Amino acid sequence: MRFIPMLATTVALAIPALAPAATPPAPAGAKHILLISDAHEDGSGWRVVHDILSHKGYKVSVVQLPHVSIGDDVGVVRDQIAMQLGPVVVVGHGYGGLVISEAGARPKVKAMVYVAAYQPDVGEGVKQLNASKPAAGAASVRSTRDGHLYIDPDRFNADYAADLKVNRTNFMAASQLAVPDALYAGNIWTAAWHDKPTYAIVATEDRLVNPDLQRMMYKRAGSKVTEVKSSHAVHISQPEAVAQVIEEAARNVQ
Repeated sequence: MRFIPMLATTVALAIPALAPAATPPAPAGAKHILLISDAHEDGSGWRVVHDILSHKGYKVSVVQLPHVSIGDDVGVVRDQIAMQLGPVVVVGHGYGGLVISEAGARPKVKAMVYVAAYQPDVGEGVKQLNASKPAAGAASVRSTRDGHLYIDPDRFNADYAADLKVNRTNFMAASQLAVPDALYAGNIWTAAWHDKPTYAIVATEDRLVNPDLQRMMYKRAGSKVTEVKSSHAVHISQPEAVAQVIEEAARNVQ
C-alpha cells in the first residue's frame, strides 16, 4: 500500500509544469475596440475578429444591441464607450454603421471603422439610403404583419453570406433577429464621422448593401477604403482582412 503514493509522486514529477500563456505586449495607439453587429445578427459573428485582435493585446468588447429603437441601440453603445479606460475605436457592420455614426460623437472615440456598413449623414437612414441605390438581394428582406423585418431564410445564404457554408448560414437564418421597421425607417441627427478619422471596407459581392452605395458613402466621408471580395458577411468570411483594417485604425490613433 505504501508504493501507491510514491508512484503518484513519480508520475507527477515526470509531467513538466505548463508555463503560463505569455501576455501580448500592449499595442500602440488605441487599445480599446468596440464591435457592433448588423441588425439581423448577434455578436457571435465577430468571434474570429475578436480573437485575432485580443491575441494582439487589444481590449475588445462585442456590443449586443437591444434593437428596440435606434435611440436604444445608440444608448447601449454610448454606455460601452463610457466604460472604456482610454481612447476607443468603434466598428460597425451593416446597420451597426448607422449606430456608430451617432454613438461615436464622444471624446473617447478616436476612430471609426465601417464594415460593409451604412455611413449615413445627418437626416439619413437605412431605408432612404437603400432606395437611392437598391441592393441586388433587397427582396430577401421581408416584413411580418406587425412590422418586423427579417431575411427570408431560403435566401439567407445567397443574399447575406454566399461565401459561407450552407450549414452555417442555415443556423444564422434560423437564429436571426427580426427587428422593428423603425430601425430602417428612422434617421440619425448626428454624424460623428465628420469629426473623426474613418476607415471603411467595401464588400464587393454584397447583395444586402449595394457596393456602389458603400463606395458613395465612404467617398463622401473621406474614409480610407479597403475593398474585399466578399458577401455582406465579410467579418465572418474574411476576418483577417477586417481585423487588419481595424488594427490600422487603432495604430494610427495619436
